[in-house]
Amino acid sequence: MNKAKLLLAGLSFTALIFTACNKNKKNESFSIREKTPTYIEEANISLGFSTNMEDPRAIASLLFKDEVERDTNGRIKISIFSDGTLGSDTELIEGLMKNSVDMTVSSAGNFAVYATKVGVSALPFLFSTFEDAWTFMDSDLISQVNKTLEDFGIVVLSHYDNGFRCVTTTNKPINQVYDMKGLNIRTPPNQIVMETMLALGANPKPYAFNELKKALKDGIFDSQENPIPVIYNSRLYEEQKYLAITNHSYDAMPLAIRKELWESFSPEDQKILLQAAKKAQDLNRKLVQEQTQSYVAKLKDEGMTITSPNLAEFKSATSPVKTVFSEIYGQELLDKLPQ
Repeated sequence: MNKAKLLLAGLSFTALIFTACNKNKKNESFSIREKTPTYIEEANISLGFSTNMEDPRAIASLLFKDEVERDTNGRIKISIFSDGTLGSDTELIEGLMKNSVDMTVSSAGNFAVYATKVGVSALPFLFSTFEDAWTFMDSDLISQVNKTLEDFGIVVLSHYDNGFRCVTTTNKPINQVYDMKGLNIRTPPNQIVMETMLALGANPKPYAFNELKKALKDGIFDSQENPIPVIYNSRLYEEQKYLAITNHSYDAMPLAIRKELWESFSPEDQKILLQAAKKAQDLNRKLVQEQTQSYVAKLKDEGMTITSPNLAEFKSATSPVKTVFSEIYGQELLDKLPQ
């Protein structure tokens, strides 16, 4: 056999081998693509939060439960745990990351302990109306910010509302920024809220909400700050004599699920969960707005003295807080915030 025939035979053999390998690879690739993902069909989801069952987040969560259980014919059940039964806000969020809690709803600033940008909506005096806040929370910007939580194993389904945070005190009314000086005030573990209180001259300290009322009674704190519906529904007026309507920070609350559990559901079940979360969000927002408007009179009836400080002074005093967080958030994000 001459050299030309040897070369041709070699090339033919090589082509045969190459074709056979490619055929095997194609079959292997086809097999992988056609493999059907395995999803769970039944689940009992634990949903925990720190407030009682009178709070709007509880009422909305009951709607979430009913919607999910109805639309899945009971395949997916929701068990609700209120009053910090499964832990404080911090413990609940950590539970999502450790796969010991399935779902929670808590202030965005509490999630920001881990994914910092999630707390951006709590910057002081960012919004003046509920509608402005809701538009921002439903924006693509916040959707992108929420994705930073996925690195911690947390997926946000919707945004409940907790209202605008206000200051209550035991021994004196708040009429001006000067009155905030030296207050021993309880805050959530929210760095923005703590920086806001520091800018106003108070001494903030984080403390578990489900232990707050006893701490106020025992004199551990002489002040706290929370939205009006929380103050009324948690009966904090029993330990605090004065309410100052400061509205210093808007309190968005992600309804969140642990990522591992979320990804175990089929796209169809994920759609059911998302639709239920949206309905629960809408009910929660409606209730919080209504209660914010009507509960001031109820708090007055319960014996609280209500003051309405000059918010321009408070806004001016807290303006450096945005500067504090400018390096953390980056100027690009800050430039997209409401002005």
